[in-house]
Amino acid sequence: MRFFRWLLVVLAIGVVLASQAARFLVVNDPQKSEAIVVLAGETSMRPARGLELLRQGMAPRLILDAEAGEYVYDQQLADIAQKYVNTVPEAGRISVCGLVGRSTAAETEDVARCLRPLGAHRVLLVTSNYHTRRALMTFAHRLPQYQWSVAAAGNPAQFGRAWWTNRDWAKSTFDEWSKLIWWEVVDRWR
Repeated sequence: MRFFRWLLVVLAIGVVLASQAARFLVVNDPQKSEAIVVLAGETSMRPARGLELLRQGMAPRLILDAEAGEYVYDQQLADIAQKYVNTVPEAGRISVCGLVGRSTAAETEDVARCLRPLGAHRVLLVTSNYHTRRALMTFAHRLPQYQWSVAAAGNPAQFGRAWWTNRDWAKSTFDEWSKLIWWEVVDRWR
C-alpha cells in the first residue's frame, strides 16, 4: 500500500513537471542593446520580430543571420535575406550575416565575426520562443565577452505552452528538450 502512495506522488509530480516543460524553454526578456541578432532558422516570425524591436529603438543595428550555403530552388538563403533587407526602410541599419555553421553552437562563431565591426558589447538575440533558453545559454557560454538578452518570436502554429494538446507543439517541445539536454551533457563541455 505504501509503495502505491509513493508511486502516485511520483506520478503526480511527473505530470506537473511535464505540464511545465514548454514554459521552461521560453525566456523573453529583451534589453536595450547595441545590436540585435536575428538567428537563422524560421524565416517569417524571427525577422519580423527583429525588425519590430529595431523600430522600437531596442538597438541601432540589426544583423540577420542566413545560411550561406543553403539554397531555395536556385537562390542562396543569404541572397534572399539581402533582397528582403533591401525592401525595408531601415535597410541601412541592417546587415546579413552569412553563416557557415549549422548549429546554434556553430552559429556563435559566425555571429562573433559579424558583430566585431560594430564594436557592440550588449546584444539582443531574436529567435523562436521555444529556442530562447538554449540560444541564450549557448551564446552566453561561447561568447562571454558580450552581454546577452533574448526576445521570443512566437509562431502559434509551431509551438504553444500546452504542448500536449497539439502534435506540432509536442514535436517542437520534445525536439528542443532533446537539444537542451545534449547541450548540457555534451556540447557545453567541448
